[in-house]
Amino acid sequence: MKEQFLHYVWLYKKFDFNQLLTTCGLEIFIQHSGYYTQREGPDFFNAQLIIDGQKWAGNIEIHLKSSDWYLHHHENDNKYDNVILHVVWEHDMEVFRKNNASIPVLELKQYIPSHVVQQYHQLLQPKSWINCENEIRFIDEFTKQNWMERLFFERLEKKSNEVELLLQKNVFDWEATFFQLLAKSFGFNTNGEVFLTMAIKIPYSIIKKERYELENIEALFLGATGLLEEDNEDFYFNDLKKRWHYLKHKYQFDIPFYQSVQFFKHRPDNFPTIRLAQLAKLVFLHTHFFQSIIELKSVKEMYVFFDCTISDYWQTHFVFDKPHPKKAKKITKSFIDLLILNCVLPLQFAYAHTNGNVFPDDLIKLASEIPAEKNSIIEKFVSFGLIINNSFQSQSVLQLKKEYCNSNSCLNCAIGQKLINFTSK
Repeated sequence: MKEQFLHYVWLYKKFDFNQLLTTCGLEIFIQHSGYYTQREGPDFFNAQLIIDGQKWAGNIEIHLKSSDWYLHHHENDNKYDNVILHVVWEHDMEVFRKNNASIPVLELKQYIPSHVVQQYHQLLQPKSWINCENEIRFIDEFTKQNWMERLFFERLEKKSNEVELLLQKNVFDWEATFFQLLAKSFGFNTNGEVFLTMAIKIPYSIIKKERYELENIEALFLGATGLLEEDNEDFYFNDLKKRWHYLKHKYQFDIPFYQSVQFFKHRPDNFPTIRLAQLAKLVFLHTHFFQSIIELKSVKEMYVFFDCTISDYWQTHFVFDKPHPKKAKKITKSFIDLLILNCVLPLQFAYAHTNGNVFPDDLIKLASEIPAEKNSIIEKFVSFGLIINNSFQSQSVLQLKKEYCNSNSCLNCAIGQKLINFTSK
């Protein structure tokens, strides 16, 4: 038994509350169960109760045992002076106020239906992967769909928080913020932070001034990530290096290299040189970088936006001085899908939120047009009977696994609540 279970039982009144009695036999009538704050202090604030015919307004504290009051040293904490009811699973001792008056106690175990407790314990029994792996397939579609929508927006909101933090640092320059987020996405997990640092350290005003000459943009990006530091006899390398030193002198900026880019374990098409060259080409092609992307409302339009051919030199090179047969190295649809999920949708969500607009249906529609990601977590949920065909569904279950299943937060999960079945019989 966990206190969290009792919190939810009390919050949703999922017990027989028609004839409640304190442990001293006083009748309790709940007018308002209080506000579940989940912060330091009593568990529920501003409850309204009638105890033995007298109306009380104050706070509710919940414990597994009455003696936990003293175990947690609440008797020495002024925040608990206004507790009007002590709700416990098991009453094992009296608890007193500072004036020696006894705090009324409600022992919940005699009011919660036994089947609810059994289902709760059954759900939390150790499983091979998640608690509901044997039951999730039987959850009705209405519950699953509504919960997936909430999970999707929880995940999207978390990603959009990064957008808003960058936006504040950029003094609400949306275009610079979009560029920095896009640069991070182009770096994947291994080079994302290096690319982001590059995008932050180079003032976006400089990029806008130099964006009309593709080689200058490449020189800025490759130079700022340390890829033009070594000596090399390659003609293109030396041209970019000269441009890099000229631009550094022209704009009087210097960028220390805290971390080098990683080539290891990347396929050649994902080498940082190629991704930076693709990013440079996008900046070169789109004059109104942010405005263009924020107005796109379909995945098809986004595919067009990101459709570009890499510069001539990089069509025959993965790294400097090692030519290979010509290859266009266009940004693939699968990579564009990742850019949409990790960069574009959070950006559009944050932009709408900042401007007081909400368009959840549009965002769900966009995510539903993108195929589901392929990873071990998605495969596991599919093996348990979930249908996951698109990124709206896959993003939802990734949020479910990370934020709920991994921490055994079944009581905060619509699926867990459905399985425990709080409804009294």
